[in-house]
Amino acid sequence: MQARLKIDEGLGHAAVDVISNLRKSDGQLSAREQKVADFVSANLERISAMTIAEVAKACDVSTPTVVRFCRTMGCDGFREFKIRLAQNLAVSLQYLDVGERPETETSSGFLDQVIGALSASLNVMRKQLDGEVFETAKDHIAGAGTVLVGGVGGGSSMLAQEASNRFFRLGVSAIAVSDSYLLQMRAATLSKSDVILLISSSGEADEIVSAAEIAAGYGAATLAITKSGSTLARSVDCALQIDLPEDPDIYKPTASRYAYLVIIDALAMAVAQMRSDHTTENLRRIRASLTAYHGRTGPQPLGD
Repeated sequence: MQARLKIDEGLGHAAVDVISNLRKSDGQLSAREQKVADFVSANLERISAMTIAEVAKACDVSTPTVVRFCRTMGCDGFREFKIRLAQNLAVSLQYLDVGERPETETSSGFLDQVIGALSASLNVMRKQLDGEVFETAKDHIAGAGTVLVGGVGGGSSMLAQEASNRFFRLGVSAIAVSDSYLLQMRAATLSKSDVILLISSSGEADEIVSAAEIAAGYGAATLAITKSGSTLARSVDCALQIDLPEDPDIYKPTASRYAYLVIIDALAMAVAQMRSDHTTENLRRIRASLTAYHGRTGPQPLGD
């Protein structure tokens, strides 16, 4: 009993990831519960179709032992354990068996893989992007009083920050927000002269869709860079829609963020040319201020 309590404390209430709990408890269970654990580990995809009696018979243990095992894993019983396991498997199978990897990989090999994925994603994006929608998005941004750029999550947050980073240099008042609550609050301050640009690779994040609806309610133009046919794409005035397949190699960084970044850079360049007089003066001021700050007068990128 003491051993089981110790295991429960180690697992805490992390019932969501039963596969992780299963691995953590390996070798710490009682002999009978370990038999259940070994069977489950070897038959992850079969468990959801089995009854508790079938599992008990396959493990040569009693049904109460199976129930005790499920509770040790952080679940109330066998039914919840099956549900949790099925949920885990829906997203975890590609990580449980990654196959053989080359023992030696050169630096050029890694570079070639990443560059190859980038090139493929950009080619797909170029074919999918609607030129008329791009022009509409450009016009909205160029004429905006304020551009609120929203992105929640690792990649989208970085892209939102980069979009703001590009636009302010052009004289466009741009603010990047990645906090979900602050995004709702900022969206509520927008008006008819403003624009909200939302970035989401899935287009299904509730906080992003909600921000679009709030901004639209106050008359702001709503733009998005997102997945084709997504909820976000349907919720905004103007959606730059792309559907980029991800590489099945779990170790390779997602290439879609590069495609999104190219769209942002293209929008910034188009806006800069549309507002060329104002943009040129703004960039001159920025360069002059940096020269006064660090004293260097040689060629330097103003976008970074």
